Amino acid sequence: MPLATPDKPWLFRTYAGHSTAEASNRLYRTNLAKGQTGLSVAFDLPTQTGYDPDHALSRGEVGKVGVPVSHLGDMRALFDGIPLEKMNTSMTINATAPWLLALYVAAADEQGANRKALQGTTQNDLIKEYLSRGTYVFAPTPSMRLTTDVIAWTYTEMPKWNPMNVCSYHLQEAGATPVQELA
Repeated sequence: MPLATPDKPWLFRTYAGHSTAEASNRLYRTNLAKGQTGLSVAFDLPTQTGYDPDHALSRGEVGKVGVPVSHLGDMRALFDGIPLEKMNTSMTINATAPWLLALYVAAADEQGANRKALQGTTQNDLIKEYLSRGTYVFAPTPSMRLTTDVIAWTYTEMPKWNPMNVCSYHLQEAGATPVQELA
């Protein structure tokens, strides 16, 4: 499917999310009103690593460089007034991709969206997280199982969804050669 056609504009997404789900929602709606055609959600570090905002290890990081999402209420607030069935949403999330995608789908279900019409991407690149960023939750074997479970589930339930986006740039930063990065 082409990114742009005479009747459909290019997909424009700004990687964004900060402080709270409500504040991020205002930002998304402002951007969409100005012509942005999709969303790219930046999640905060506690969300990326599976910590609740009130956990001691989350102190000072909640909402700092991304939006905190720890339950369905947060996901509802994040996409309030945004018709998910008509949106193309990228979620740069890896270790917690399975449950954040589940929260996204639950929010879309509450809106009455057809799951087969949902479009977007979860990064879901657990190997990169384990090898280079350190923001993993589980060891490689169970992480790979979660990755493949997301791929299998979206294949049948959300056929327009990209279940994985490999991001090898961080591997390069961690010292991988170009050949290793490509592999």
